[in-house]
Amino acid sequence: MKFVAYYRVSTKRQGRSGLGLDAQRASIEAYVKDHGQILAEFTDITSGRKDERTELNKAIKFARSTGARLLIAKLDRFSRRVSFISRMMESDVRLAIAEMPNATEFQLHIFAALAQEERRLISERTRRALDQAKAKGILLGANGRVLAVRNKAEALVFAQSLSGHLPQNWRSMSYSALAKALNEKGVKTRCGGKFYAQTVKNYMISLHQP
Repeated sequence: MKFVAYYRVSTKRQGRSGLGLDAQRASIEAYVKDHGQILAEFTDITSGRKDERTELNKAIKFARSTGARLLIAKLDRFSRRVSFISRMMESDVRLAIAEMPNATEFQLHIFAALAQEERRLISERTRRALDQAKAKGILLGANGRVLAVRNKAEALVFAQSLSGHLPQNWRSMSYSALAKALNEKGVKTRCGGKFYAQTVKNYMISLHQP
């Protein structure tokens, strides 16, 4: 089977360093190994909120002209909008997701809707956290301070979301054991990587900071 690989990273820094891009490429290469070959690769450096992307348009045109499938590593690397994903699945270019090889189109719609709603909730919780920080007198005027507060708020929100994935006896487990348990469940860190003892410790600390 023929594929056109499409990658997306959010910032130029990620594009230069390979952060995020390497993980996507590894996932796609592992999938193609058992399913076919890649005819071409395209990469956009842009936010997932933007549906108009130069390289994506090129990838779609190339896939259409060659009869290949458009292959992406994860659904959220493609788009954060259910409407855009729906339009793509209704087009004449077939879509394949490396990390969800057996998902039906109906399931992809459901996963996309759940991801969009989760992002909305995270954005809402982050905004409330920023409002609380401002109420406590934290200066939000400087970009550096805003970013620091936002990162802390997002880390807290993510740490809270991990509670549903922790074993019942997690309080008596070591950080290493917790990291292993999360990795075995397929849970990813906020940056999309694996958990390590220090990673878990950092999240636990953020939960208990005033």
